[in-house]
Amino acid sequence: MSAVLLKSRWPLAALLLLSYLPSSALAQRVSAKDRAASEALVQRMAAAEQRYKDAVVLVRNGDARGVEESNAALEDMEDVVDACSKQKGCPMSDMLAAWKRLLKTEVDVAAEEDEGLEEDEPLEADTALAADIPEAARTIRLLGDDRRHAFDHMVQFNPAIQAGIRRWLTDMRPQLMTSYENYQYMRHLMWPEFERRGLPEALLFGIMAKESNGRVHATSRAGAAGPLQFMPATGRRFGLGPDGTGFDTRYDPRSAAAASAAYLNERLQQLNNDLEMSLAGYNGGEGRALRVHRANGGTGFWNVSAYSEFPPETRDYVPMVIAAAWIYLHPKQYGVVFPKVEPHPATLKLAAPSSIYELTICLGNAGSRDGYMRALRNLNPRYEADSWIPAGTVLNATPHIASLYQRHCTGGARAQLAQALVRADPTAALVRDTPAGNVAVGNLVPLPGVAAAPAPKAKAKPSSYRVAKGDTLGRIAQKHGCDVKSLARANGLKAPGYSVRAGQQIKLEGCRG
Repeated sequence: MSAVLLKSRWPLAALLLLSYLPSSALAQRVSAKDRAASEALVQRMAAAEQRYKDAVVLVRNGDARGVEESNAALEDMEDVVDACSKQKGCPMSDMLAAWKRLLKTEVDVAAEEDEGLEEDEPLEADTALAADIPEAARTIRLLGDDRRHAFDHMVQFNPAIQAGIRRWLTDMRPQLMTSYENYQYMRHLMWPEFERRGLPEALLFGIMAKESNGRVHATSRAGAAGPLQFMPATGRRFGLGPDGTGFDTRYDPRSAAAASAAYLNERLQQLNNDLEMSLAGYNGGEGRALRVHRANGGTGFWNVSAYSEFPPETRDYVPMVIAAAWIYLHPKQYGVVFPKVEPHPATLKLAAPSSIYELTICLGNAGSRDGYMRALRNLNPRYEADSWIPAGTVLNATPHIASLYQRHCTGGARAQLAQALVRADPTAALVRDTPAGNVAVGNLVPLPGVAAAPAPKAKAKPSSYRVAKGDTLGRIAQKHGCDVKSLARANGLKAPGYSVRAGQQIKLEGCRG
């Protein structure tokens, strides 16, 4: 890939090195105007460097725009260096540092190719990022210098893990692939939170795959919610829960990842950096994990005296998380080719009121087997799939999704079809029988002296509705012309679920009828 991305830039490198030589001009006093101009050039260089990094991501995901973007970014850097060489007081050392970072990126990419690694194989956490998390720093220091596969050294690879890998690669392979695809859309939101706290990315993926398959709106019968399945009380301890607008931040990928990493570091500190026991606490309860740890003299999870103290669900959970993480790190070893996903974040602005259901239909599934409903829901967790979103709302997406929206959803036959499908009322398909004895006689002519029959009264607008089996609040709102949020407020329903049950009486306030 590096040969494709980077052209030969030796003239630029030479210019940088020459410009880095001490100059008497730099020692002169610099005016405020020159300082402002120099700062603007530094910012331009930073933007060009970021543009190049983004291009690398595109290339790794098979996006043809990546090569064009990388070359454009390099040209931007050349322009900045040229301008810096002419600008009094411009810090050429900063420009040189940016160029050195870019060259190192090229070397690292080439090394990956030489080792035959997967293009999407993730990098592990930097120990420097764990400086403020002593327990994580201690754990990672035990792992040696191999940061890419740090997770390998944190766990025991044993027959239980092998059995978990077998399950992920057989009957659970579809869930594994779905988990990977969902995670890639959210990776830019979640992975930095683990990275900041010195924890391996593979661990994040393993937990998310087992907990929710990467579905942000996943819930459990016990009350856990979100991509990393926090219980309400535990979530509150780590800053998750209702945010004042009715939205539960357990469903927010970034917030959930930050809370998960903080929770795991707390368990690692409490349980002598035993990752398996920490995962057991994540699933089976931190109190139980601590009691088992202390009662067994700090023995590991796989010791039968400790293992037998956990319920079957936890005994299954720990190896399955580790197995998913292991496959994430070693896909080629198991013949796994993960789906290509364009993870680069972008936005789209709704040209007309819409819902995620409607967008899913008009977007189609070009470039994705299953379409884009899950990606849109995961990136926009505040919106229910069937709730109407006002025109002008900016939604999180990817460049590909935004392009499909402009092409198919702002007008035309597919947009009209999507609107018709989401507004279709199944009750309109019912045909009522004509009462027996009626005869159509055409227009009636009133007779002199005979009073005309009174006009039928307009049907009163219903004030309430009894929820039928299969109803959702969105469907009820659509049927009666209501705003979902207004309807939810009138009935005391909590976002984002707005859960209703069959037989429940709903007040139809603020509806057209």
